[in-house]
Parts: sequence; C-alpha cells; structure tokens
Amino acid sequence: MRRILPAVLLTALAMPAQAQVADLVDRAAFRVCADPANSPLSSQDGSGFENRIADLFAEKLDVPVQYTWFPQVIGFVRQTLSLGRCDVVIGFAQGDELVLNTNHYYTSTHVLVVRGDGDLADVDHLSDPALKGRRIGVVAGAPPTTHVARLGMMKDAKPYDLMTDRRVESPAEDMLRDVREGVTDAALLWGPIAGPMLKDDAELKMIPLLKETATPRLFFRITMGVRAGEDVWKRELNSMIRRHQDEIDAILREAGVPLVDDYGKALKPEAEPAAASQDL
Repeated sequence: MRRILPAVLLTALAMPAQAQVADLVDRAAFRVCADPANSPLSSQDGSGFENRIADLFAEKLDVPVQYTWFPQVIGFVRQTLSLGRCDVVIGFAQGDELVLNTNHYYTSTHVLVVRGDGDLADVDHLSDPALKGRRIGVVAGAPPTTHVARLGMMKDAKPYDLMTDRRVESPAEDMLRDVREGVTDAALLWGPIAGPMLKDDAELKMIPLLKETATPRLFFRITMGVRAGEDVWKRELNSMIRRHQDEIDAILREAGVPLVDDYGKALKPEAEPAAASQDL
C-alpha cells in the first residue's frame, strides 16, 4: 500500500476515466485491428490464421467480426487500437509496452530455411561450422541477425527490411525465393511466417531453432493486445484462450505454424492432457 494520501485521492478521481476507457469495448462485435496484407498472419480476404482465430472468438462470443484495417508499420497501434477504432490485436509479442497483453496463446520461434536436398539440411543451430562462409538471408534488426553478427557471419549475409508495407513488398517471399534460386544458401525467418508459406513446399526445409542459448532469445510468446486499463476485457480474453486452447492450437497447426514449449526448447506436443477439464 502506498502511504502518500494524495495518490490515493488521485486514483479515486481517475476511476470515472478508467470506466470510460473500459466502455470503449464494443460488445456488439468482435472488433479487430489487423494488417490487410500480412499473409499468412492476417489478410483482408480472411485467409490468415489470425483471421481464423478472430472468427473462433467471435463465434464463441456470438457476435460478428469487425475489422479496422491498417498496415502494421510504425503508428499502427496509435492509429487503431488507441483511438478506439477496434478492441483487440490478435498477435502481439508478450511484454510489448504498446498494449496491455493477454496471456499468451502460443509460443513459436525463428527458423532456418534451407533447400531440403542441400548440404545444410541437417543443420539445427547457427554455430554449426557448415554455415560459415554461406550466404544467409537475414531480416535487419530481427533477433537472429544479432546471432549471425556475433558469429562473424554478417559479411556474407544478405539483409532484408524488417518494417515494410506488405501491400507493396514482401521480404519473406523475397527471402524464400532467393533460397530456391540459389541467390542465398539459407534464410532466417520468424516461424509463423515461414511455416505457413512452406507448408506444402517440397523443395525447402524449415528447421526450428531450438538449441540457441545466447541472447537475444529466438522464441516469443504471442498474446492478444488490448488497450491499457481494460483489465476486465483482458480477463475475458484470457478465459477464452484457456477454454479454447486446443481449438487455437488446431488452427495454428493446420496453418503450418511451428509451435514450441513456453521456453523455446522443444516442439509442443500434439495434445495437452486434461486441458478440457480445467476450463473454469
């Protein structure tokens, strides 16, 4: 308990404002902020796996899904969620201070993509000597790039942009095409992007990076983001995540997303025992 009485008074005075923030949640629709061209995560045609998760939640709430579309670049949260134009962002890394995070609904990791019939097909960690001198596609500013730099491999790497408007360019598609065509020997990508793109690809192989121990970590727990102060709404979403985790996992697995345990050390088992009995 704080001992400064004016702070208590200020908290009391702020309560109507907090209630007003909570009232921004529209109970007549499941209002989602999303990038219209961020496939395979979200897409205006509804084909992304985040779209399918939004559909699941809307069905459980018995309301329609309503989207506010905006490219996920700098200013995304400010121009959408913060303005009350929607109530949730389906995918947000745990700990991101731009939003109030729900509990995570999946954990995934970065992956190494190589040609399946090539001499890098058995590589499962970045310090493998087989990667020395190889041309590796990296996303500028992404965590794996720090590992590549620490290992002294940046001089041979090919960088791609991190923040782009996916309506006009797609670095992930460029990276995979370059591996196919031999422009690069391998590529480092976020698993939930690479996995769905390679789900039916017989030429390229995706290797989840589960053995990296140096910082920064390569796995992330993914939450839903809501506005600061909307704790009731966050708890409601947390309850839905808990009760429907198996259905969420099924959507992610069907999409091709590599799911890992909460510590990024192993692939997540296909079934979580006794999950259904712990709903409430």
